Amino acid sequence: MMPSNLNTKTSENLNSSLSSPPKVLAILGAGAWGSALAGLARYKGHQVRIWSPSLGNSIEEVVADVDLVLSAVSMPGVSPTSTQIQSIKLKENIPIVTATKGLDTETTFTPSQIWSSRCSDHPIVVLSGPNLSKEIEQELPATTVVASEDINAAKIVQQVFSSKRFRVYTSSDPVGTELGGTLKNVMAIAAGVCDGLHLGMNAKAGLLTRALPEIIRIGTHLGGQTETFFGLSGLGDMLTTCSSDLSRNYRVGYGLAQGKTLEQVLSDLGSTAEGVNTTNVLIEIARREQINVPISGQVYRLLNNQISPQEAVEALMERDLKPEFSEKTIPPKL
Repeated sequence: MMPSNLNTKTSENLNSSLSSPPKVLAILGAGAWGSALAGLARYKGHQVRIWSPSLGNSIEEVVADVDLVLSAVSMPGVSPTSTQIQSIKLKENIPIVTATKGLDTETTFTPSQIWSSRCSDHPIVVLSGPNLSKEIEQELPATTVVASEDINAAKIVQQVFSSKRFRVYTSSDPVGTELGGTLKNVMAIAAGVCDGLHLGMNAKAGLLTRALPEIIRIGTHLGGQTETFFGLSGLGDMLTTCSSDLSRNYRVGYGLAQGKTLEQVLSDLGSTAEGVNTTNVLIEIARREQINVPISGQVYRLLNNQISPQEAVEALMERDLKPEFSEKTIPPKL
């Protein structure tokens, strides 16, 4: 048995490694994810200010003299919010963290690319992982990744949010980290269809196993590192989102499989399912970059009323026979 004094010392070292001086944070976005992140920051003793258009408060006052800005706004809000921040004088060199998962309809940019273009004087950090906001609000343990080309900025964010219930890892691959969290939303819709049609675990395992190389094929083509997609922000996030009815994107696929229209499903959700917009933008990118995306292609056809859930499954099952690891980058057949 380990001596009690050693247990105490280990606990003290753990608490020390997770501690950082209290900071003042501005969290942009008062939705479920922004609120969950605010709760994690307050749990560490930080002062949190929340801004949202729905709250009617001043963004200038919220970000004044803060030590860190975190954006958890929905994808359509990223561009206007970053434009507002661009015109405000922030503390020099403070990190701007983006926790939004999606692709911009007009530019096909990721959130971090938009933030980088507007606030190039600040290090941009991507926060992404298997993080269902409702579970975090219930104080269940979770892990995530913070990634930046400025690894010191990533370490600052790691210290801010790491606690005994939220373990944070760092990465120097913001592109892969962000794309992993974004692209898995498309696969979550497909997983929801699979479960909604009651196709069984064999089919679900096959879907998820083929989904990962499709995400890797897209992500590495766009600049991400292969190993990132096997980590928390890739495979980890995909497993969570494709397996839980707490996932809005999973529920979109499940609802469509039960015969509901997309409009009905989104109305029932009452909140944003980023995978719907992401799918449409992803197909635009795939066509432009000549990337093979068979699963995403069928999700796109389903969301745009070109195919039924049953027909989407049949289309995937009837693809040309080939070796398991022979996929090449070719134009998507949609």
